[in-house]
Amino acid sequence: MNYHIKEVFWSSILSFLKSQKGIHTNDEAKLRLFIEAVFYVLRTGCQWRMLPFYYGKYRSIHKRFKDWCDKGIFSRLFKSVQNPDLQEVMLDSTIARAHACATGYDKDDNQAIGRSVGGITTKIHAMTDALGNPIEILLSEGKTHDSKVAIDLLQNVYNTKVIADRAYHSNEIRQHIQSISSEAVIPCKSNTLNHIPFDSHVYKERHLIENFFSKIKHFRRVFSRFDKTISAYIGMIKLACTFIWLR
Repeated sequence: MNYHIKEVFWSSILSFLKSQKGIHTNDEAKLRLFIEAVFYVLRTGCQWRMLPFYYGKYRSIHKRFKDWCDKGIFSRLFKSVQNPDLQEVMLDSTIARAHACATGYDKDDNQAIGRSVGGITTKIHAMTDALGNPIEILLSEGKTHDSKVAIDLLQNVYNTKVIADRAYHSNEIRQHIQSISSEAVIPCKSNTLNHIPFDSHVYKERHLIENFFSKIKHFRRVFSRFDKTISAYIGMIKLACTFIWLR
């Protein structure tokens, strides 16, 4: 069969997987087939049961995928391929429509899915580096305001410029940015009495995070949410981010 993942990408992925405990990596051929199957679902957005037969039993592949998501394998893979330019970071979010099959999980458990003006949605919050490459991804219900997640995104960032739109203008966020020895490149809201100056030239670079969202939505399993659990959906997103880094 023809593989869809380039050999140079697979080499990086395999090297990481070999370093992980608690997963079976001895049979490299079967391991490659599993990753190829997950990539096929990620790229095409197809149902697991619609996987081509040569990938193996779809139930076993799906079960293994969920197990890896719960163990955080894809999150650690995403971190392992990063080499960010932290001269600047950018914050923004995008909405993903959730299919009806993504609903119905235990209502007492927060799965970052909810009803908003756009229907049943999940909001993808992202932080990228100065080149627009993803560094951190968080999920929330679609109706969650961007400013509620900003400080969580900035947990491991110091001494940089933080570029974001007016949605992130708040005293709390600005104070946090100052506390991490960073500069806020954030325009004030129109109803602000005392406007705070910002570097409008640097602010123009914010289009790079918009470009990132455009790239990630080429992965159909990210563009629309079909996964019930937050761990499965963010696993898909972070695997997509991994391939963006590997390109």
